[in-house]
Amino acid sequence: MTTHTLSVLVENKPGVLARIAGLFSRRAFNIHSLAVGETEHPDISRITVVVDVDELPLEQVTKQLNKLVNVLKIVELDQERSVQRDLMLIKVRADAAARAEIMTIVDLFRARVVDVASDSLVIQAVGRRDKLDALMAALDGYDIREIVQSGTVAIGRGSRSITERARERVSA
Repeated sequence: MTTHTLSVLVENKPGVLARIAGLFSRRAFNIHSLAVGETEHPDISRITVVVDVDELPLEQVTKQLNKLVNVLKIVELDQERSVQRDLMLIKVRADAAARAEIMTIVDLFRARVVDVASDSLVIQAVGRRDKLDALMAALDGYDIREIVQSGTVAIGRGSRSITERARERVSA
């Protein structure tokens, strides 16, 4: 099995996400990441789905997704021709002795401290999954209290926009 990132443009209507997630669930695919948000057009949403699946079953799911009424366009984004990012917030216990060491690690990974308390720090990191995994490994020796992470968001490189033709379908 290989990891695939799908960008699915859909009409921004209630219930669309549930139907799409249900389709993956019925096929027993594990969704590793799911991110949804409006596009530059408020009537269109982009669903970014990351799944581990073989090529043939993925093709079958893509065909089934295309049959759904509210699905406008599906594009598989490979890592070389797209920009893919995750967001992670990490709360770390940081007494006075550990704070400087943690701040050094944060700087090395180009992350940011977004909240400071007397006994903890909240770190914000944005990047590819491998970068975030490396940050977590670097912080492993510290008392990580809590982690929150988004799903992957991705966009194709270059000037082409996949929403233009989709917009025409919604307007029609």
